[in-house]
Amino acid sequence: MEVASDDEMNPEVKDFLSHLTGERQMSPATVRNYRHAIERFNEWLGDSKSWKEVDSRTARSYAIELQRSYSRRTLHNRVAGIRAFYRFQRERSRVAANPFSSLSLPKLEKNLPRFLTESQIRLFLDGPAVLLKQEDISDFEFWRDSSALELLYGAGLRISELIGATRGNLDDSRGLIRVMGKGRKERIIPIGKMAGQCVRQHIHLGAGEKDPQGPLIVHASGKRISTRWLQMRMKRYLALADLPQDLSPHKLRHSFATHLLDGGADIRSVQELLGHASLSTTQIYTHTSIGRLQEVYRQAHPRA
Repeated sequence: MEVASDDEMNPEVKDFLSHLTGERQMSPATVRNYRHAIERFNEWLGDSKSWKEVDSRTARSYAIELQRSYSRRTLHNRVAGIRAFYRFQRERSRVAANPFSSLSLPKLEKNLPRFLTESQIRLFLDGPAVLLKQEDISDFEFWRDSSALELLYGAGLRISELIGATRGNLDDSRGLIRVMGKGRKERIIPIGKMAGQCVRQHIHLGAGEKDPQGPLIVHASGKRISTRWLQMRMKRYLALADLPQDLSPHKLRHSFATHLLDGGADIRSVQELLGHASLSTTQIYTHTSIGRLQEVYRQAHPRA
């Protein structure tokens, strides 16, 4: 289904999207998802009524309609975008009330994050070395791929943070990297000795001028890597380690958090390293760690 062009877009919708991008500094992906949610809602309304005439009954009818075709997660995401739109319009006195504000939605399933064990991580991270030994990749590819994987796991970076990182973000002398996270919030993270060594070699062998504003992880041509390229590269190393192909780059971030908590890190520190705005977002990893402790208890305690 085609998306309305900017020229065809309702001015109130355009104003809202500008607010998300400018004042709230939301990521392009979030802005795109909110726009999609609003446009699908307006299509559902059709000519029956204007968005300004929507009441709580209409909002409930739309939510029921969504439940018939989409998962609970998609339902929550769609409603979040529309609810934020109406809240914005109400603050500007364009509507009298937010018809989605008191809408009750089915609870989301609490799925525990999938992660790799420490032994699986070692096998996975050894992948570039295995291919180099087999002469299936070049020295440049070895250091580039190792840098990407070590930073995703060793620093717990989001894929967007890794791809967006520049050479100037790296503080090699102190073993730190500065990244721009969600909501354009900046944070500084330790990267570990192995990641530091890989990145230094990658920069040394990389093409083009060593501009501080240039991308940190690049192709041999000097161009920035893409999300799709990294996902496909990761699948190659998952296959090499005989690990599930559906493990995404984000699962390395899950592994990073879980292994820190397993190793005794306090949850507040992990929250800061991950760049979570809320502690409740980080707490999901404690369930995984508690499960591991319970297993240790069952195996080791005589009264278990």
